[in-house]
Amino acid sequence: MRKILWFATNNDNKVKEIQRLLPEWQIKSLKDLSYNLDIVEDKKTFEGNALLKAKVLAKIVLEPVIADDSGLCIKNMNNFPGVFSARWALPETDEIKINDFLLNKMLEQNLIDPEQRKATFKTVIVFYDPIFHYTEYAKGKVDGIIALKQSGKMGFNYDKIFIPDKQNRTFAEMTLDEKNQFSHRAKAAKKLESILQRYIQFKDVEILETVKLEDLFKK
Repeated sequence: MRKILWFATNNDNKVKEIQRLLPEWQIKSLKDLSYNLDIVEDKKTFEGNALLKAKVLAKIVLEPVIADDSGLCIKNMNNFPGVFSARWALPETDEIKINDFLLNKMLEQNLIDPEQRKATFKTVIVFYDPIFHYTEYAKGKVDGIIALKQSGKMGFNYDKIFIPDKQNRTFAEMTLDEKNQFSHRAKAAKKLESILQRYIQFKDVEILETVKLEDLFKK
């Protein structure tokens, strides 16, 4: 039987990606709770938002959890929308319209050439243990450019307008397995997998209460 790993998100697409990246775990999310919970992300950093969500869920399930915060950072727009990627266009939530809003902002600033449209997709995944108050971050990023128009039917959020370096397709034009070969979330998940392996190794031998957790996690 696979071990359960709680993920502080309501985003089914994120759950699907993490489940594919961590197949040995059974991923449960906020939607698996017996009531609706929407956590307001009001911190100023990816790390802050991720930890906020993790702590809220951990308080409910009383076991280690993961949470993430991701964003698209456009170089010539001072890394906008960045940490506000999920909420800058509120109350609009339709990703197609939000992508168009962003593309129009870039055209208004005459950001047309590929060199002017450089961007980075970033993800921060936090592992949080509420018993020992232990926190460790797994980070991933991928560089690329913003396309001039939306393309593709896969993925979610900004996948339809982001073309990774050395590729000629947006994330949304790739299968999930193709995207997971080099995406920001895949890179962070690989680091997270190492964190989880270390944690389970020591948890299974039941020595967590007799040693300092930070010593166990030394790389």
